[in-house]
Amino acid sequence: MVHVARNLAKDCNDLIGKEVLLRGWVERTRTHGKVAFFDLRDRSGIIQITAHGELAPKVAELSSQDVVEVKGVARARDEKYINPELETGKVEVHLERQNVISKAAEMPFDMGGKELNLELPTLLDFRSLTLRHSKIAPIFKIQEAIVEGFRKASKELGCTEVFTPTISYSSTEGGADVFRVDYYGHKAFLIQSPQLYKQILMPVFERVSLISHAYRAEPSVTTRHLSESIQLDCELGFMEFEELLDSLEFVGTETINHAAKAHPDILKNYGVEKPAIPKKIPRLKMREAQEIIFEITNRDVRNELDLGPEDEKDICKWALKEHNSDFVTITHFPLAKRAFYTHPDPDNPEFSLSYDLLFRGVEILSGSKRVDNYEKLSEIIKERGMNPADFEMYLQAFKYGIPPHGGFSFGLERMTMKLLNLSNIREASLFPRDMERIDQRFSVKEK
Repeated sequence: MVHVARNLAKDCNDLIGKEVLLRGWVERTRTHGKVAFFDLRDRSGIIQITAHGELAPKVAELSSQDVVEVKGVARARDEKYINPELETGKVEVHLERQNVISKAAEMPFDMGGKELNLELPTLLDFRSLTLRHSKIAPIFKIQEAIVEGFRKASKELGCTEVFTPTISYSSTEGGADVFRVDYYGHKAFLIQSPQLYKQILMPVFERVSLISHAYRAEPSVTTRHLSESIQLDCELGFMEFEELLDSLEFVGTETINHAAKAHPDILKNYGVEKPAIPKKIPRLKMREAQEIIFEITNRDVRNELDLGPEDEKDICKWALKEHNSDFVTITHFPLAKRAFYTHPDPDNPEFSLSYDLLFRGVEILSGSKRVDNYEKLSEIIKERGMNPADFEMYLQAFKYGIPPHGGFSFGLERMTMKLLNLSNIREASLFPRDMERIDQRFSVKEK
């Protein structure tokens, strides 16, 4: 059998006048008498296929998502037919032969438009299909670029990337919001965070980064929470509080900026501006942020123990207006609202050396300087109603020499959602898990 080299759609820009062989999916078809067109999608992009004469009726027989092989000649489009929205908008392939490799069933909805106007439950019910759409798939090219940016920035900090488990003997942060697992007859948990493991690994490599799935059994359905999410974490040794703030702002802005620079076309397609990143990110203590919120909105949240979703939006509007920044760092949250390993503020132990990074109205990062004393940490675990024996391996790292350290964790889906201004975090998850679904909606599955 003779192997024939396949061309990709974007290759045709450099193959004008030459014969090409393409394979991909039919996006949409259009017929105009003796001339017919269809858009072919492959991994490189979309290109228009043009059929004349007796080949035109064959194009009319094609359906959306048919898998096809086409042979033809790449031609420059007439200037008046150039499509500036496509990388291949100046070229088309004049069809000589087509072959249907796999026939698609009739679509349950229109997949041929530039937009996919579906309610979110339907969008997710048909996830294996809707992910193919040219407006949906780019979300995950942005997500890929965010991960690339995070890896690049954390490497610049000197981090070693590590890989940690997602099944744990104890709940990471205590509390009831954990998924319990029957582990060969023993009690185990899906981790709420890779926190304990990255702290154990910090004395090994001093600075570590990781990408991990995390699980939270919070009984809530919001536009910004998932039951399973992906975290991008750093843990850094020999660092004090201000150095940690510098580090998280560096990684956060470099990560977002990398993704925006990698895909300006996707940002444009979603109608969003490139992120506003000043040389210095504004920093506020939580109580300072609450005072500003009161001043600009007359909404009094000055005695609350945390910032709510509306507070985060308001303080981000302030940061953009006053500092031309889509980012703002909030510090010194009440100690009682933070995880047991969070270091108290030496100047005011009611508060903590903790921080959140907000981006375009939503918290995308949380972290803190950590308690680094073995006896103190054991005592806190007991005070929080937990058993130190359940944290034996974790505490072991502190017993045998550990320096001052801290870290932070980004939410990948939240970063994706806010960079593209998506309305719901489920749109930024390939296969979202929440209280209502695992792949399929429970309410539909149980009928």
